[in-house]
Amino acid sequence: MLTRAKTVRRWLAVLSVCVLGACAGDSEGSSGSALSTDTGAPDGTGAVEVAIADAQTGPTTLPGTEADWTIVQDKTRWAVEQGYSELSIGELVVRIGETFVGTPYAPYTLEAPGEEGLVIELEELDCVTFVENVLALARLVQTVPDELLVARTGDGQRPVFSRQLENIRYRGGVLEQYPSRLHYFSEWISDNDEMGLVRDVSQELGGIAEDEPIDFMTTHPDSYRQIREDPAFLAELKEVEASLNAQPRYYIPQDRIALVEDRIQDGDIIAATSSVAGLDIAHTGIALWKDGRLHLLHAPLAGGVVQISEVPLAERIQRIGGQDGVMVARPLETQ
Repeated sequence: MLTRAKTVRRWLAVLSVCVLGACAGDSEGSSGSALSTDTGAPDGTGAVEVAIADAQTGPTTLPGTEADWTIVQDKTRWAVEQGYSELSIGELVVRIGETFVGTPYAPYTLEAPGEEGLVIELEELDCVTFVENVLALARLVQTVPDELLVARTGDGQRPVFSRQLENIRYRGGVLEQYPSRLHYFSEWISDNDEMGLVRDVSQELGGIAEDEPIDFMTTHPDSYRQIREDPAFLAELKEVEASLNAQPRYYIPQDRIALVEDRIQDGDIIAATSSVAGLDIAHTGIALWKDGRLHLLHAPLAGGVVQISEVPLAERIQRIGGQDGVMVARPLETQ
């Protein structure tokens, strides 16, 4: 258990500073054969459909409704009342993440019409926004003094939560235009690593180098409304992909996950790697130990709600078409 002095000075300091949606809607099951992804195809073609964030649906209000902010306030107050504000960041991520079990799944929640803006949507989640919101909430609880988290209004939490979410979701923590969002989750991991929010532990867990090029967005530009509306974004995204392809990245193949699962911790962020050409990550979630095995706390399309996987992570990855391993990022304590 982590002990911290959380002071008003720290709160004021925070105020002064003030993915491609990769959810492969994979199925659960007990058979040994590969299970289908979104389209029901065991070969993983559904991952392509999920990767195409063609923004025809999505929230129309930015940055968050009163219902969203009530969720933020209720989750953080609950964490304090349970005594969880002194937990390690990983334990806190799991505890907060579990409170979202049953929350409806919704695709394309970041694809709001108009210019890029900070979407705050907690009533419905996809696999990426689930991870992002839970991490932002955990960091909020570790950052803001308890007495302010349990305050009746909760208004003071809004700028801090918004800033945490922007730091997590956008390159270098700066929201500019559409290309500034961390669409590829492998870049999400590396950028949040550089920001000191997580640590990529894939290589130290025995991960091997992944040399498949990332280029899905620029080879499927017509699938993205924002690129269709502003072709200049295509050149920017090509630069992003070139930068990603120039950097080493590591993943743990599916047949080695069980061998290293005892070194994966509660609250680690799990990114299921994709076997679809040009696409890095097919699904994301949070590591959770249950009954002596490592499971996945996640927001899959199949099932339609945030849930804990019925089977352990290692078996699950082997049964899902279009997924062939995992990357692992470990949340870091707030400073």
